[in-house]
Amino acid sequence: MFWSKARRREKVRARAFPEAWEAALRDNVPYYGFLPPEDQAELRGHIHVLIGEKNFEGCGGLTITDEVKVTIAGYASILLLHRDAAYYPRLSSILVYPDAFVARQEFVEFGDDMDVMDDEDVRIGESWDTGAIVLAWKPIMQSAKGQGSTQNVALHEFAHQLDLEDGITNGVPDLDDDEAYDDWVRVMGGAYEALWKDIERNRLTFIDEYGATHPAEFFAVLTETFFMRPHTLQRKHADVYGVLREYYRQDPAALLPKV
Repeated sequence: MFWSKARRREKVRARAFPEAWEAALRDNVPYYGFLPPEDQAELRGHIHVLIGEKNFEGCGGLTITDEVKVTIAGYASILLLHRDAAYYPRLSSILVYPDAFVARQEFVEFGDDMDVMDDEDVRIGESWDTGAIVLAWKPIMQSAKGQGSTQNVALHEFAHQLDLEDGITNGVPDLDDDEAYDDWVRVMGGAYEALWKDIERNRLTFIDEYGATHPAEFFAVLTETFFMRPHTLQRKHADVYGVLREYYRQDPAALLPKV
């Protein structure tokens, strides 16, 4: 079964890449344009596999086009470069809204009586452990065009899926060995605690404060930062940059021009 899937994926990765897909990739995933040719070829192969294996579903009136698929799969594929790609094995569906969407949650409030409460929250992305990612298309495009945002919700939510590959979303993805695990816990744990302290003391932080809500969010936020603002992350948090460089097997600060 494993070898059958591996051979099938190898054939899928070798397929010709349509010109329209290439144009969408260059327009909407700027990182692609800075990759060397061999990495571009690897990324195109990953896109083929993801589009073939994942279900893309439009929500809120959005129509799923090849541009939407290629763009989202392109960001997902960045996180797979130079690694033994499992292609997000716990993910089956990618739901895409045109813009921010309302997420409804039920929670139990305990008091004199137990009440089930409804809560609504406006979001641009979610990652579920039940096999789905939810994304807002407009913020992805704003990030691609450099329209005032240094965040990227696609990178963020797919980082959560990487984190989930070992069965638990805890901010520690599946690492190569015990040494890598020890380095990760020491560096990332220390940076997480430092972010908490800075927020408590009302200090301005380079790392998005949202990362302090949970170690899983810390990893997802830093994944965005690693690829979107690598030079500043390397300068301000060299040790964090180093463990992410080891994990992703990429060096965006050496690849991207300083801005």
